[in-house]
Amino acid sequence: MDELLAGGQTFDAVVLELPSGGTDTIARAATVGRPLVSAAWHRSPSLLAAVRAGARGCFSSLTEQRDVREAVRVIIRGGFYICPRLVDQFQGELARGGGEEQNGLAPREVETLRLIASGFTHAQIATRMGLSQATVNTYAKRIRAKLNVNNKAELTRMAIELGHFSHPRRLSRTAA
Repeated sequence: MDELLAGGQTFDAVVLELPSGGTDTIARAATVGRPLVSAAWHRSPSLLAAVRAGARGCFSSLTEQRDVREAVRVIIRGGFYICPRLVDQFQGELARGGGEEQNGLAPREVETLRLIASGFTHAQIATRMGLSQATVNTYAKRIRAKLNVNNKAELTRMAIELGHFSHPRRLSRTAA
């Protein structure tokens, strides 16, 4: 991915296979082209999380080749594609509102987890997210309880495993 980003080029489509960094990888790919993402969608990230990160199309490893070719054609023309095997799952995620990831984390908790894994202090996270430090402390406590972890190292490991964090120091530590 780094070579792709370093080239300074843009592409009509960027085909990704996850979990190679989860939503961070999708967001990075979206800066140089339209991401078409393949993954085992029964784990994090959800289809809706992938789309929110910038995916223009999603398919599974069981998708027929003709459907993958069609997906590439659709996103190159600027459209959006979900393979037929994933339509029901995607509709279910939309119906639930996608408020929480499969691991039970709310969107703000995911954002907090990503920032903790990036090495930010709770005070820095509060400033960056426009929250009080007490709110960030509450988010961190909820995240630890939901993921059944006890310390920052375990939180970072879980962030990586769940696809919410892929490259250390990717985010600037200066307050936004």
